Amino acid sequence: MNFPVNGINAEEGREPEELLARIREVFGEGAVVGVRAHAEGLKNEVQYRDIWMSVRKDRFLEMIDVLAEFDFPMFHVMSGNDDGDAVTLNYHFGIFQCAGRRKRIGATVSVSLPKEDLVVPSLFSRIPGVEYSEREMREMLGIRFDGLPNTALVFLPEDWDEAVKPWRRDETGPKPENVRELS
Repeated sequence: MNFPVNGINAEEGREPEELLARIREVFGEGAVVGVRAHAEGLKNEVQYRDIWMSVRKDRFLEMIDVLAEFDFPMFHVMSGNDDGDAVTLNYHFGIFQCAGRRKRIGATVSVSLPKEDLVVPSLFSRIPGVEYSEREMREMLGIRFDGLPNTALVFLPEDWDEAVKPWRRDETGPKPENVRELS
């Protein structure tokens, strides 16, 4: 038995173009950075699509709310990168409950944070499962997540000098004498 989600029967599904149109309506044409269709199977039919979006940090939670209008964004993981003058966070989601077969959507929302202001709203109030990813980005890249209740270290030892950010490529990154060869 299929239960309707957000008023949509899962077998009927919704077209990914509906989500794209809504994102562009609210955030402008530049918010959708890319769309990639993945074709598979004997008939080489499109099985799912990946949508890459970019949003300013002051509109980040609004972007997540717009994704939730379509369907609950299932959080997978967050990745981050030191891009020189900024740190980019990529939140990776799956949206599939009402997308239907061959219409699943992978959604990545990117937020670029200038290094002089590495603060972004925490997604914890909407999706508590982001806690460990946000804590990891805090300890590895130095991001402060407003609203994240637990900021304890996840991977680094308790006596770690928190001024050193292991994934940073600038002066806050580890010094050569702090790095050891494992092989």
